Amino acid sequence: MACDFLKLAVAGVQSLQPYQPGKPIEELERELGISNSIKLASNENPLGPSPKALAAIEQSLKELARYPDSNGHLLKQALYQRFALKPEQITLGNGSNDLLEMIARCFLQPGTEAVFSEYSFIVYPLVTQACGAQGVIAPAREFGHNLQAMAEAVTDKTRLVFIANPNNPTGTYVSSRELCAFLDHLPQQVLVVLDEAYTEYVTREDFPNGLDLLARYPNLIVTRTFSKAYGLAALRVGYAVAHPEITDLLNRVRQPFNVNTPALAAAAAMLEDSEYLEKSLALNTRGLDQLTQGLRALGLGYIPSVANFITLDLARNALPVYQALLKEGVIVRPLGVYAMPHHLRISVGTDAENTRFLRALKKVLAC
Repeated sequence: MACDFLKLAVAGVQSLQPYQPGKPIEELERELGISNSIKLASNENPLGPSPKALAAIEQSLKELARYPDSNGHLLKQALYQRFALKPEQITLGNGSNDLLEMIARCFLQPGTEAVFSEYSFIVYPLVTQACGAQGVIAPAREFGHNLQAMAEAVTDKTRLVFIANPNNPTGTYVSSRELCAFLDHLPQQVLVVLDEAYTEYVTREDFPNGLDLLARYPNLIVTRTFSKAYGLAALRVGYAVAHPEITDLLNRVRQPFNVNTPALAAAAAMLEDSEYLEKSLALNTRGLDQLTQGLRALGLGYIPSVANFITLDLARNALPVYQALLKEGVIVRPLGVYAMPHHLRISVGTDAENTRFLRALKKVLAC
């Protein structure tokens, strides 16, 4: 090949490694020639989609020949009704990952920095590097965010600080007191991205609601998704809430029609489906307890979680266990990419799926 296309790419992209999603069930069964597999790798909602969401999707299908409403009026009105969020505060995204990338493109460039925690969501360093900016990793505390260390990592080059609350992949969280103390002492020209993808699952009284903090902290951006508790992962829809001036900037780089019509309709319907959300949370609370007790019974360590997954510490290389579980038709998430080679992340499934995982894990550990 006469042309080295790698050299044509911008510097940040040349050494970028693509995001690695959880293995799909279809891929596993095709590779191993097995069936009836379960996937507990990607923190999806085991309930499946809500009947109200399906009805909204069906109703929207007659408009498939038309472009979506680029402004997402229906969904923004539903967010206003549910959370009293003004449309000028809201940016819609093709999942919250889309929003994280928009934020990075808006505020990061070569010569600037973004701060994020050790063992935090892998997308933060990916979007930072893609913009040619420098990622600054603050050391974690007990696998969670050490906000003091993150504050100390801020310099005059810092433009963004990413905080996942709860954190993925560890399930830890920062309290309201900790977060507000951090925000109180942060320079206002540094924007804080509070990634609340799993916020609906948390039942702790000291857990902060980012939406309640927006009026107090104009440099705060809150991102949320419909992929987890609301059960719409395949439709890819999320939203960011921020000061109107920040929102205006994000909408300048947002692609037109980035959220499709069925996704807009389903997400709006889900904001009114309190029964589905209650069932999701009850199932998750029960399942998290089931997995915790099961891991204890096997004598295994884990990171206490407030989300819809739990991270298992095998105290040894986890890849052989992961691969053995695949042969049992159970997909979980190895965390080597997070510099956690001894850990596996397990999404909360149905009661039957959790039981199957624990039985499979006991079997492969006995081999």
